[in-house]
Amino acid sequence: MLQNLSIRHFVTIDYLELNFKMGFTVLTGETGAGKSILIDALGLALGKRADISQIRHGCERAEITAHFSITNIPEAQTWLQEHAFEEEDDTCLLRRIIETNGRSRSFINGHSATLQQLRTMGEWLIDIHSQHAHQQLTQNHKQCVLLDSWAGELALAQQVASSYWNWQKLHQQQVLHEQQSQQNQQEYELLATQLQELTALNFSSEEWDALQTEHKRLSHLTSLLETTQASLEALSEHDTAMLSQLNTVASRLEELVTIDKTLEPICNQLQSAQIQLQEVVYELQHYEQQLDIDPHRLQKIEARITAIHTTARKYHITPEMLTEFQETTQQRLETLEQLTNKQTLMEAEQAARAQYENLAAKLSQVRQQAAEQLSKQVTESMQILAMAGGRFNVAIQPVPAGNAHGMEHIEFQVASHEDLPLHPLHKVASGGELSRISLAIQVITSKANTIPTLIFDEVDTGIGGRTAETVGKLLHQLGATRQVISITHLPQVAAKGDHHWSASRIAHAKKDKQLPESTIVELDKTERVEEITRMLGGEQLTATVRRHAKEMLAHHGDSDNS
Repeated sequence: MLQNLSIRHFVTIDYLELNFKMGFTVLTGETGAGKSILIDALGLALGKRADISQIRHGCERAEITAHFSITNIPEAQTWLQEHAFEEEDDTCLLRRIIETNGRSRSFINGHSATLQQLRTMGEWLIDIHSQHAHQQLTQNHKQCVLLDSWAGELALAQQVASSYWNWQKLHQQQVLHEQQSQQNQQEYELLATQLQELTALNFSSEEWDALQTEHKRLSHLTSLLETTQASLEALSEHDTAMLSQLNTVASRLEELVTIDKTLEPICNQLQSAQIQLQEVVYELQHYEQQLDIDPHRLQKIEARITAIHTTARKYHITPEMLTEFQETTQQRLETLEQLTNKQTLMEAEQAARAQYENLAAKLSQVRQQAAEQLSKQVTESMQILAMAGGRFNVAIQPVPAGNAHGMEHIEFQVASHEDLPLHPLHKVASGGELSRISLAIQVITSKANTIPTLIFDEVDTGIGGRTAETVGKLLHQLGATRQVISITHLPQVAAKGDHHWSASRIAHAKKDKQLPESTIVELDKTERVEEITRMLGGEQLTATVRRHAKEMLAHHGDSDNS
């Protein structure tokens, strides 16, 4: 449930912190006082799009924090654990910051989160029924979603949609095959020849690097041999060579060490020089032996390089691009093999269609049962909402070809009186009747879901009198098992609340300007009487109106009887 909501620098709110309770909470206030701001702020915390115009004038950013208890929502607990957002005390803290530079930041339990992650959590935490819900309920696709939600089979409906699009994708591939069969066959034969040639070339980028290195060395073989041999002669291969002279000098100095020990370090350095020079001679001799290779090797290398260059030029690419070109050719061939294999395509399409029809049949069965129950319960609710004799029906008409929504067309139908035939909901003429029917549907469907917090945003628009009192009773009944918050203009509904909040708006001086500021406070018993009196009588707050307000609250067991 929603435990706490903190709003800072948002629209006309400077700072507001609200602590919520279980049961039925009503929020009232004059038009423009800021009641809808509460819904807008919650919407931001639940991942709705932000607008910098929502930041309070003169402030750099707005911040919304919503604190929920998820003790009885195992799905949310599991999701938080899987995404490393969990807290030890089964709480969920959703936080949203919007800044004047257009940036928006989101957090779950103090960890950075995406808007989609906020929306995912919101689906388990709150169900908001807006004042425009009756308009959405006239749309067939919304009716379909509502029925599936009522039946608890949104996941199955999603599987039906996914299987349908998979079937259609394979169907389009088969159509494409029929249209491009000859062209694809020609392309396939060409690519197969190319791939065969590339496979025979057996090219690799590693070989190409090695070929170029070896070709460079073999091309300068004469120069390398001559220089190596000349170096060996100068170092060691005659009496005047450097190594021989170094040995002579070392021997003479060693004789003198017995006379003068200070020469010993010099002798040691000469010995090191002898060893290093001898190693150089050894390495040069080894290098010379390596240069003595097959004289035909250069021809083989050049022939291989020529073959690679010829193949690359044929396809208008560089040798370095041959590997990628071969991979691309292979991938395109595999695609064409699927397109050109008609039997495989037909079998795949048939399997996809069978899967779709199987899932759609299951969904159809669920919808038939759910439609009967929903029709019955909404019809019963209509009777107590001043629509005696009215009927509600969820019509299911088969769609043999099927679509992403299943194999039937869902249509909500209604008759406002016993003697009238059923008509599609969108053709109901009276706005008041549509509001009552919509409210009946929303209340009934809310009973079916397990979301702990329900918010009704002026859904009672267009009704009054005894009907309004009945609506208040219905919402109060919902509040017996969960948290229900209703924004209302109706005193009959407000009087049924377990808790009563009031929104007001005042002018607040800031930097020589009068800025409007909205606030929301919880009312005590006396204040509730005054608020209900205002809602009943408008500007004429007579003793009679105030007495009526007390009676309404007393009937609900909330008056002080004074």
